[in-house]
Amino acid sequence: MSAAPASLPAASEGAPAPVVAVRHATVSFGGSPVLEDITFSVAPGETRILLGPAGVGKSVLLKLVNGLIRPDPGTVELFGEEITSMPEDRLFPLRARTGMVFQEGALFDSLSVRDNVAYQLIQDPNTPDQEIDARVREALRFVGLEETFSLFPASLSGGMRRRVAIARALINNPEFLLYDSPTGGLDPVTSTTIMELVMRQRDAHGTPSLLVTHRLQDAFMLCTHRFDEEKGAAVALPKGETVRNTTFLMLEEGRLIFDGSLEELVHSENAFVREFIQ
Repeated sequence: MSAAPASLPAASEGAPAPVVAVRHATVSFGGSPVLEDITFSVAPGETRILLGPAGVGKSVLLKLVNGLIRPDPGTVELFGEEITSMPEDRLFPLRARTGMVFQEGALFDSLSVRDNVAYQLIQDPNTPDQEIDARVREALRFVGLEETFSLFPASLSGGMRRRVAIARALINNPEFLLYDSPTGGLDPVTSTTIMELVMRQRDAHGTPSLLVTHRLQDAFMLCTHRFDEEKGAAVALPKGETVRNTTFLMLEEGRLIFDGSLEELVHSENAFVREFIQ
């Protein structure tokens, strides 16, 4: 499969609805379209990896999915609800069900790690501090950083800040996760640690996700490895096997040119896809 489908297939009877369904969405900022005629979906339990070089609209697409940008024309459904023209006050509860890992972490330097991770929780005055502390520690334990609870971002390495950002995204037990270049600017060893956390969330909790990256090594690792809880590390699948619920999308100059599996990606005859993966 070398090109995106013209439209999403109708859901079969009894099949769960997509977590996200984008249909013929175009986004422009007063000039040429940044995204043009985008159609794709993310099913429950599915991880989609969005590939493409810098500047093709990957981050814009994440904002589209989360209702931060509205398409014109086109539609976006999140958790089965049409959000294209939904008022902001009705969007907040849907966004609360979605965890977002921003580029380079985007932590608040003036807040401790505890308050960064708990940012959503402390907006609710009815949530007791004791409950907040317990949930923050649980999230930090998941990413292996419970000892940073009282520290500030300035004292952390780049990789540690990225892991804190993942803990923040997980604090509300999200039903859907968005990762915007979670390993951008990190060294290979730290990148592997981050991808293992993404993999662990996928395999232990089955959380559907959309992950943006331009790093093929991260994308291929996510598709060819599973997280082994006993070993506490990623383990490669037997040669030739892939994680079936992890598939690929690719953008070229704002257009979705690929939607398919790893096998279809590596055998694509599309010139742009072939150049990118080689």
